[in-house]
Amino acid sequence: MASLKEFAKDFVPKQTKNIADLPEVSVDVQVYHDGKGTDKEGMDFNYSYIKVGNEEFRVAGAVIGQLKDQLEANPIMKRFKVKKTGEGLKTRYTLVPIME
Repeated sequence: MASLKEFAKDFVPKQTKNIADLPEVSVDVQVYHDGKGTDKEGMDFNYSYIKVGNEEFRVAGAVIGQLKDQLEANPIMKRFKVKKTGEGLKTRYTLVPIME
């Protein structure tokens, strides 16, 4: 059993990464809708995420909307990349299809 001091030294707060952190994403990856988090103001929110390895990556609704549009235009698309700019309420996502 560790002391509080030892526990604090090794503590890493849980933080969900963002889908834009990945070099590419398959359109067939499983999506989960039970993510729960707290924003900088302490307000709770729910989010969707994907799992890659043992890590969770948050998927913004804007990314899902863009993916829907891209798949309608190109139903055989298999992979994509997400570019993220800004922070907080000014965050913008751009979905970039990866052509085979």
